[in-house]
Amino acid sequence: MSEEYGSDFITVKDDEGNEFELEHLDTIEYEGQEYMVFLPADMDEDDEDYGLIILKVTEEDGAEILATVDNEEEQQKVYEYYMTVLFDESEGEDESE
Repeated sequence: MSEEYGSDFITVKDDEGNEFELEHLDTIEYEGQEYMVFLPADMDEDDEDYGLIILKVTEEDGAEILATVDNEEEQQKVYEYYMTVLFDESEGEDESE
């Protein structure tokens, strides 16, 4: 994701109608499925309950929608894959400095 234009923010609504603003960090593909990685926009770094939010990109009635990853094993595998990609990119940036 290009940092040239700043951060991307979206507002999502949960099943109960509550709205949340999320900062889009990255979009990744894992095992043929597309996922988007977010942080809560109102994240307090001291709050240990906050963390990455990974949503699956799915299609419904011809439109792309974001869905929660309900399978805990799938969620963990995507998280671990993202961390690997993130740290591989970070190491490459350090070497070029």
